[in-house]
Amino acid sequence: MKYEVGTVILSAGAGTRMNLNVPKPLAPFMGDCLVDYPLRASVAMMNTVAPSKNLIGLVTGHGRDLVENYINENYKNENISYAFQKEQLGTAHALRCYFDQIEDSKNCEYTMVLCADTPLIEEASLLHLYNELKNKGLDGVAATFSVSAPKGYGRIIRSEDKGFHIVEEKDANEQERRVQEVNSGVYVLKTSFILEHLYSIDSENKAGEFYLTDLFKDEFNVAPILFDDASSFLGVNNLEQLEKSETIMRRRIATALRVKGVRFVDARHTYINTQKIGRGSFIHPYVNIDEKSEIGENVTIEPGCIIINSKIEDGAHVKAYSHLEEVVLRNSSVVGPYARLRPGADIGPESKIGNFVEIKKSKLDRGVKVSHLSYVGDAEIGEETNIGCGFITCNYDGANKHKTVIGKKSFIGSDSQTVAPVNIGDECFVASGSTVTHDMSDGSFAISRTKQVTKENMAKRFLKSK
Repeated sequence: MKYEVGTVILSAGAGTRMNLNVPKPLAPFMGDCLVDYPLRASVAMMNTVAPSKNLIGLVTGHGRDLVENYINENYKNENISYAFQKEQLGTAHALRCYFDQIEDSKNCEYTMVLCADTPLIEEASLLHLYNELKNKGLDGVAATFSVSAPKGYGRIIRSEDKGFHIVEEKDANEQERRVQEVNSGVYVLKTSFILEHLYSIDSENKAGEFYLTDLFKDEFNVAPILFDDASSFLGVNNLEQLEKSETIMRRRIATALRVKGVRFVDARHTYINTQKIGRGSFIHPYVNIDEKSEIGENVTIEPGCIIINSKIEDGAHVKAYSHLEEVVLRNSSVVGPYARLRPGADIGPESKIGNFVEIKKSKLDRGVKVSHLSYVGDAEIGEETNIGCGFITCNYDGANKHKTVIGKKSFIGSDSQTVAPVNIGDECFVASGSTVTHDMSDGSFAISRTKQVTKENMAKRFLKSK
């Protein structure tokens, strides 16, 4: 089969400078892994260029099984193959492994080369490289950018006749090291051009490696493509660079959200990994929202809230320092402050969950109020039911969890408990201080506290004087 573009992602690094217990491509980034981002950008670019006519190959090395298992699990619908670079002998050697081990790689008109540790790469940049290559009839292009302190990068040496070559820092002289235009490590080339020259590259350099940059020489029909935004090509080699890259990515997300009509008090101090936030929403500082969460329109999220894998519908209000994980907040519901909603909590429209309330694996219908200092677990509560302060569903018997069901328009007094399994009907009333152990039919009243006994003048026996 003939392909328009084949993408090879160099993913063999161990990432020893990151000092993590996973291979470098699987280092955590914005809730995913480093390798996810160049992979997604390349898939998006290739689908724009020629849907279903593209090939993706990963060159793996350190932690090969971990990397390949992760990709197979998360990209089941993509055409992804693997090559193994047993010894890391340089980027040209990695590309030889790709072409030697993945036969279809030679059937691609163009080959795009990316690195797994460049999570800020964007589809638009890859498209620009591809279009420059085709429109100018070139054999290869390299993405470049300028930095004031280019230590560690290969330098772009342009010749007077519009040719160029790349000199790695270890091999550069003092004049070449002063050059501020540097190599990003992102390339698009004609596959036929690569195959013509790849196997003649030698390792006669100070690192003793086979450099892919040797495909770019003054006499070849290749060109550097200079990008204004250097951040798109930043590599991640240590945890400081990882943190910097995440900061840049969150800045991008905040910029895109503002365009949609999302308001921030101070985006520099918010930690948002998703663009799924609707128009008119208002985000306060020190809010954390992960990449799996979805926030509707006109939602307010006050300071210090943490939202994980949750859906918040239009008009909801999450008050300060509330923690939500795997929950649903329906339209116009209010939560907090200092509330904890655990997995399986489904809070109905116009409901109110107050301060120091914990809810787990429970469905609350429209207009339910659980205002303060209560625990609701494994329960269903009908619409417009009011739960008093200090209510507890006693759902665990030491071995199994049991369910409490409360109907609509009921009133549960303060400091009450339900010992599950138990069912309370519609329009019931449970008096404060009661422990409900038996089912209640619709419209019934329950009280289970003992009779108050008052002894005159007996308090002095119990009061302690200082």
